[in-house]
Amino acid sequence: MNVMGAVLTAIHVISCILLILIVLLQSGKAGNIAAAFGGGGGEVETLFGSRTGNVLTRITAALAVVFMATALGLSLLSQGGSGRSVIGESVVPPAQSAPATDAGESGE
Repeated sequence: MNVMGAVLTAIHVISCILLILIVLLQSGKAGNIAAAFGGGGGEVETLFGSRTGNVLTRITAALAVVFMATALGLSLLSQGGSGRSVIGESVVPPAQSAPATDAGESGE
């Protein structure tokens, strides 16, 4: 892999780790990661202010776009930019002919 592939891989891994952490920071119906470890739930709210949900949602969306873009870029680099399908060409089996029947037998 060339330098471009190494850079894309690094960005992909970093965005993956950040995406995991940001999703864990978001509070859901059952609480957030701070509640799971016995801490209070107010750390994230005081860090980002009262509009925590909007900020974390936007960061999550941006990281998801970066993650998908780098995944697509790495996929194209692994193919060599040839535009081939990831699935590849399917092999169609040769057509089978109908079994030969005797013209003399009429089934009587």
